[in-house]
Amino acid sequence: MSNRTRTRPSGRDSARRAAPPRWIYPALAVAVAAGALLGAVTSDPRSETQKRIDAMQAADVQRDADQVVALTDQARRVRDLLGSTLAGLYTALPPGKSPGPLATPGQADGWKAATRQAVTEFASPPSAGTAVNVARGGLSAGARQLDLAVDTYAAALKAGDDQRPALLALASRQRDNAIASWSIGATELDLLNIDTGHGHQHVFLPSAPDQGAMTADGEREGT
Repeated sequence: MSNRTRTRPSGRDSARRAAPPRWIYPALAVAVAAGALLGAVTSDPRSETQKRIDAMQAADVQRDADQVVALTDQARRVRDLLGSTLAGLYTALPPGKSPGPLATPGQADGWKAATRQAVTEFASPPSAGTAVNVARGGLSAGARQLDLAVDTYAAALKAGDDQRPALLALASRQRDNAIASWSIGATELDLLNIDTGHGHQHVFLPSAPDQGAMTADGEREGT
């Protein structure tokens, strides 16, 4: 056996042999970074209360977006329903002019049937946000005011010659107020359609320049 004494490795040599391969360090760095990124993506810093609030707000936004579509369809339907009534009133009560030939009681009854149905259309509004309520409120107020104008005109037909002129003038003002009120709702509804991605949607009632009503902006629908 050799008498040569085996040299024990120094502390530096032991540390060198114990050190992991150099490729380990980049791999560890990538793993740590990936873990941090995954945690950032999957974790939600919001409290449970805030999550519920955000969920309710998102539901409200979707509810109003759906109601914009429904209200636009409803407004078109009512506008078309009132077309013949307005045409008759414009003949009987030309805006800014003296009354025209008196309508018959039967014509007035037909107008009343249309305006009563229009009022019923807006009788039970669903819950909605402020902007949708403003649009619906303007349309509803216009329908109610036009219904009142028809009632006043019907009363004028039954009144004596001394009372009829005042009643006809009142019916004319009520009709003009109806057009103006409806135009407020129609303008708000047009803006809501733009905001919800449907483009311009014009549901205005026909009006004359001196009735104080807002009118369509001339933009092509859907743009």
